[in-house]
Amino acid sequence: MEAGNGNAFVKRAYAKINLGLDVLRRREDGYHEVKMIMQTVSLYDILTFTRTEEGIAVVTDKEELPGDESNLVYKAAKLLADTYGIKEGIKIELQKRIPMAAGMAGGSTDAAAVFRGMNECFGLNMTEEEMCALAVKIGADVPYCILGGTALAEGIGEKLTKLPDAPDCFLLIAKPDIDVSTKYVYGNLHADELERHPDIDGMREAIEAGNLGGVAQRMENVLETVTIKKYPVIQEIKDFLKANGAVSALMSGSGPTVFGIFETAELAEEALLKLEERGLAKQLFTATLINRAEVE
Repeated sequence: MEAGNGNAFVKRAYAKINLGLDVLRRREDGYHEVKMIMQTVSLYDILTFTRTEEGIAVVTDKEELPGDESNLVYKAAKLLADTYGIKEGIKIELQKRIPMAAGMAGGSTDAAAVFRGMNECFGLNMTEEEMCALAVKIGADVPYCILGGTALAEGIGEKLTKLPDAPDCFLLIAKPDIDVSTKYVYGNLHADELERHPDIDGMREAIEAGNLGGVAQRMENVLETVTIKKYPVIQEIKDFLKANGAVSALMSGSGPTVFGIFETAELAEEALLKLEERGLAKQLFTATLINRAEVE
């Protein structure tokens, strides 16, 4: 954690993408059983923590993102305060850079940063395992966001296997001017009717071998079968990226964000300018992969 002024501390909350996402079945409890490869990327939100006398205050820099009890940042802070009997208060200021409702775990990674931040702020001495066990109560993606790096996620996303760092590459991240409801996408996915499933095991082997081409050719996301049908612009962006230098392109999570993988930063930058000119996406970023050691 970076020290700020006085008693304030600063934490980065990194976004994630799914290099591969498979849904195996819908469980009796309504959750979906998944098998996916998660990857942290260099796009991040900034959270500033200040200890106060009492209460939890969450302040965001986006009008459309309230800091009330509905915010995962607030929920994570309250869960930790209740679990560990923290009597003092905390003020958390959130600078939002990761696109919202975008399939990049923006809310989950902010919650994960609260676990790491309050762990240090209040000297809770939680291990990563303890943080992850508690964090799943906030959301299935939060334990992964605590660990970061490259990982295989199974179950509802909470069963994590750390993988070697994925091969270096450059990303262009593009979010069209639409918001997608994760609930809608999973609610309209019929896992038992899927015609094909991603080769997640093969992708894992490619990552272990450091083979970027092997990773790229196995990039697949079954949720595209729902989201692209409703929002065809996602397919347009994927096709555009592949036509302009991307080794491969994929929708992340339940969408609508699309990312393209490029072998050089120059190719990614050139594609960004062309895509900006084309006007298919509202928010555009270049990024790189972040390994576990870089996640603060």
